[in-house]
Amino acid sequence: MNRTAAVTSGTAPKVKKPRSLNRSWKTSVAGYLFISPWLIGFLGLTAYPMFLSLYYSFTDYTLLEPINWVGTRNYERIFMNDPKFVQSVGVTFKYVIASVPVKLIAALLVAMVLNRAVRGITFYRTAIYFPSLIGGSIAVSLLWRNIFGVDGIFNKILAVFGIEGKGWITSPDSALWTLILLAAWQFGSTMVIFLAGLKQIPNDLYEASSVDGANRFVQFFRITLPMLSPIMYFNLIMAVINSFQMFTSAFVITNGGPVNSTYVYALYLYERAFSRYQLGYSSALAWIMLVIIVIAALIIAGTSRYWVFYETEPEGRKQK
Repeated sequence: MNRTAAVTSGTAPKVKKPRSLNRSWKTSVAGYLFISPWLIGFLGLTAYPMFLSLYYSFTDYTLLEPINWVGTRNYERIFMNDPKFVQSVGVTFKYVIASVPVKLIAALLVAMVLNRAVRGITFYRTAIYFPSLIGGSIAVSLLWRNIFGVDGIFNKILAVFGIEGKGWITSPDSALWTLILLAAWQFGSTMVIFLAGLKQIPNDLYEASSVDGANRFVQFFRITLPMLSPIMYFNLIMAVINSFQMFTSAFVITNGGPVNSTYVYALYLYERAFSRYQLGYSSALAWIMLVIIVIAALIIAGTSRYWVFYETEPEGRKQK
């Protein structure tokens, strides 16, 4: 009946015209042009070197000789006949397990202190964050080596209290802890992210809990930590990734010593690549480290469902 009426009235029903292919093509080209600087940089400086190193990991490439394909021989040597690989992995895991919690706890505590409306708080935040801008530099590593040396300022402070110091960097028992302390000192970026998360927690939650009789200790574990768990999750992932790749401080401060107590994985990879020129072998080491980091990130992501809480969660997750 409607069709008959449309025909008798002499007007045809409106049909939505398809979008012009030419216009869609121009829009896509414009988008790719805008992202082309990043795209070229990613393909040339990230993707291509990654796949090239993957190819090198199956070769006996020494930079001075022609590339020789050896298949999985590099990986077999690493896992079956390389005690330094096992040692460097062990030292790296010790560093990660110790430095990551210390850094996160220090960053969170400082962020809570700076999350107060007091006079000059902006200056304090800037002053505390500033060391992180230069924390990974060679100059800071040299300064750190002097601080914890036998005649360093740390031993001089201990001498004031009648405590006899030692060579903290030259002792196998304490050398790794000096690097862990340096990592904890570089908490500025993590602290800023925690501070941003603290500012997003509504004050109404604290006021309501105070009315119910909750003290600061209860508020911290019942309100602050659950509300900060997404921020904690992000900082944990980033801290683990950065800790596995630690190199500068171990190279400058201790150079892997004493007695290989600070011989981290990145330092061993560097030695294979640029001291022995075994680029194929070092490429295999690099890909093994990538797999280790991915596994660690997946473990953290898999366990996050038990300790990360969001304000809006899917119904299925709430039921669980």
